[in-house]
Amino acid sequence: MVDDQASRPIEILLVEDSPSDANLTIKGFLNARIANNLHWVEDGESAMNYLREQGEFANALRPDLILLDLNLPGMDGREVLTEIKSDPNLKSIPVIVITTSNDEQDILRSYHLSANCYVTKPIDVFQFIQVLQLIKDFWLIAVTLPRN
Repeated sequence: MVDDQASRPIEILLVEDSPSDANLTIKGFLNARIANNLHWVEDGESAMNYLREQGEFANALRPDLILLDLNLPGMDGREVLTEIKSDPNLKSIPVIVITTSNDEQDILRSYHLSANCYVTKPIDVFQFIQVLQLIKDFWLIAVTLPRN
């Protein structure tokens, strides 16, 4: 890990409407023992309010990494991804699409919308924990994240 990354926790925004998946993700990152602050919102509107520091999120810290589910109520993950990547102030934040969909059109569209990677959630809990470990190993240890 680069020294400036070690100086403060990594800010992660989890956009996930399933409380069970969100809790599993939160526990997975807690067990990873990497200094991070994981913030969870349940829908696309809340995600955009968080990212734009609006309303209840007026004091939110800019995330270093976003974990985004595609199938959200209201504003779905595709719309959130479109807004993030078209906003000059947000587009440098890496977005990992993590979803149950393995539909080729969802995969292609996510990459066309500039997702940084696309991960299909495994059904098995132990495989899901392994996926979180891989995300941690790559995105929180190997990669130098932008810090703006």
